[in-house]
Amino acid sequence: MPDKLMTIDEAVAQVESGMTIGIGGWGSRRKPMALVRALLRTDARDLTVVAFGGPDVGLLAAAGRIRRLVYGFVSLDSIPLDPLFTQARERGELEIEEYDEGMFVAGLRAAAQRLDFLPTRAGLGSDVLPANPRLKTVASPYSDDEYVAMPALPLDLALVHMNRADAAGNAQFLGPDPYFDDLFAMAAQRTIVSTEKVVSTGSLLDEASFHTLLFSRMYVHGVVETPRGAHFTTCEPDYGRDEAFQRHYATAAKDADAWAGFSGTFLGGDEAAYHEAVARFHITEGES
Repeated sequence: MPDKLMTIDEAVAQVESGMTIGIGGWGSRRKPMALVRALLRTDARDLTVVAFGGPDVGLLAAAGRIRRLVYGFVSLDSIPLDPLFTQARERGELEIEEYDEGMFVAGLRAAAQRLDFLPTRAGLGSDVLPANPRLKTVASPYSDDEYVAMPALPLDLALVHMNRADAAGNAQFLGPDPYFDDLFAMAAQRTIVSTEKVVSTGSLLDEASFHTLLFSRMYVHGVVETPRGAHFTTCEPDYGRDEAFQRHYATAAKDADAWAGFSGTFLGGDEAAYHEAVARFHITEGES
């Protein structure tokens, strides 16, 4: 099998300005945060970001990298809204396409199947349709029913974080929920997988059954080993959400001077420097 291992800088070098990027995970859960932090160190901008958003969207929006955001929600879970996203939206800095979660998933499924759209009942009778003039309805050829024709959400590149992967790109989740990372991978022309640990193919079933092998190497173009690469979001069972640090992030985001200090401390260096700064933060705060 091919070896698709690469460094984090090699991975994000594949992101070009103007691309449509899908980011896996869900809110503040198993987000590919190491890849997002590395993306902030590149010159890529004018991105279309497709996500069930969390701090990934907040950080990229604050850095002015997102032109258009396609999303179901942007939340930090234990904190309802990401303040950086909220500020960017209130300032009118983002082109917005907001969908019901069921519609969003239908759009990924359509792209994964290389279809223009999929019919769905999700969104019928809601304010999503009048708020998005792009959406159309379609009549069933078999009954009198009418459905939302959810357009496909094709991606140039997907970024996802998994608990384990082998060097070929077979990807495994060990937590309670796969989210929709498999659909992101299948909807994309290329997929980069960051993972807590690269293991041999023969070891992929050491910790869980074959049901946890979320998607195969055929969808993957690069594998990056990034221990604690989802921090500060969850990556169960490897670690939970760093609630103290997330509160620090959200508090700093509400004040321009505090955010400048946060960015300089935690986002000014590489991934190793980030984790060293987080460790110092916990020593200072007296929390682990």
